[in-house]
Amino acid sequence: MTTNPSAELLDDLLTATGHTTAVREEVRVWSMSGVERVTFPDGTTAIFKYAKKPFDGEDQALHLAHTLGVPVPQVHASAVLDGWLGMLMEDLGPSVREADDLDGVSAAVVLHGTRTAPPLPVLDQERLRTLPARALEHFGRLRKAERWQDADDVEDALNRIAQAAEARSAGATLEPFGWAHSEFHPTSLHIGERGWRLLDFARAFTGPGLLDLASWHGTIEPPNPVRLRVFLEQYVTAGGTPDALAPRGGLTAENWALGWHRMWAVEWFMEQAIRWINDPATDPAYLKAVRRHLTDVLHLLEI
Repeated sequence: MTTNPSAELLDDLLTATGHTTAVREEVRVWSMSGVERVTFPDGTTAIFKYAKKPFDGEDQALHLAHTLGVPVPQVHASAVLDGWLGMLMEDLGPSVREADDLDGVSAAVVLHGTRTAPPLPVLDQERLRTLPARALEHFGRLRKAERWQDADDVEDALNRIAQAAEARSAGATLEPFGWAHSEFHPTSLHIGERGWRLLDFARAFTGPGLLDLASWHGTIEPPNPVRLRVFLEQYVTAGGTPDALAPRGGLTAENWALGWHRMWAVEWFMEQAIRWINDPATDPAYLKAVRRHLTDVLHLLEI
């Protein structure tokens, strides 16, 4: 496993911005990325964020968002080293309060209203439809590696979803379709003295905006279609497209959104398990999350 080159990255970024030294203080660090606050000798601060593949395109997404008028933190400098991205960004300071549902719909309306951006990966109906098949490919690789041996139930569920995916993915490109944030949670929305900023664009894509709206309330609690319906109605009231409420794939908008968001998460978890993290010690945690989400998918997509 490559050690993270954050010290070298920070040196490069300091040089690029005309600084010589800085004191580092961890804000949030995990195996694939980290966020730190750095303080310069003159007392000013910046945020230092670093991440490895597949999170290494966030600087481009942030520049793009800024160009298109989405309120995001300013990127002072970015650099890439051994497959890791490092960014020096403006320090937004402490938030004045937590983001609530109305903040969420306002931010979503602005983001989904921007014209879509070519460099972003596309999640259209074809791509959505193949998510269960892609998850089955990850499953096959896990099995080849002698892992997930007692997970026949996972394979069965994915096969059932794959068979229903053609019909259930219909309506994927109904509005709102365009720039999707993909990590759209209250923690990704900073409410400061000078208004709001949207953070964490590392996995942004062009796709159904409903997946953002479905992710807002998180995946720790069981999915709540009634709660999401209210959120979708608030989104439309705030200026979002009325099509956000339109049925798709033979389902209500809220069930479609929650079901496909969970399926999207399953494929991502399984890809992490075999490719990005690839550590058998994490299998029990990943299996637990995948099983829970698949149960939700079968229920929400009415399979």
